[in-house]
Amino acid sequence: MQQESARRSNRDRTEATRAYLIAAARKLFIEKSYAETGTPEIVAAAGVTRGALYHHFADKQALFAAVVEQEAAAVAEEIERASPPSLFARDALVAGSDAYLAAMRMSGRTRLLLLDGPAVLGRAAMDEIDNRHGNRSLREGLVAAMRSHSMTKLPVEALTTLLAAAFDRAALAIEAGASAEDYRTVLMALIDGLTPPPPQAPHPAQIR
Repeated sequence: MQQESARRSNRDRTEATRAYLIAAARKLFIEKSYAETGTPEIVAAAGVTRGALYHHFADKQALFAAVVEQEAAAVAEEIERASPPSLFARDALVAGSDAYLAAMRMSGRTRLLLLDGPAVLGRAAMDEIDNRHGNRSLREGLVAAMRSHSMTKLPVEALTTLLAAAFDRAALAIEAGASAEDYRTVLMALIDGLTPPPPQAPHPAQIR
């Protein structure tokens, strides 16, 4: 019993230290940028030793990757919370789109996920992170819409990539001060444009 309690305490301390480092790094990366933030500042802000940092993360880039992964997971959770399976496929896509734009308004997210993330980690690494989180949610929504025949069947990977890029560009523009309503209107038009046209009634001349 004592050994189990000791293991739990050690695990709790380990998880707490990791959380402190990620939270401190996130704040500094947003305030100063990745390039301008040093590991001494991070450990001081987290209230841990330099050894603790390197126990959990190989280097500053690995810590940054953990910050980005956590942010991407948080955005995906917001999307999934807003678009439960009980919604019709098209409604779920719209709700998920709105949730993405709202989640990206959190201070620092566009910088971490859309600017510094690709620059620091590389496009391939960011794509892997996106595919585990936001892009996965979007892909699942698109597949559900196609299966329910509320969306034209198209190559899913290509459609996911292009729509995700449109959402990311909208988030950046809104962050820079553009009209959120204008961008939402266009994004909804993109989604509705993927809806198959209704079957046409036969021309009277064709009815015999």
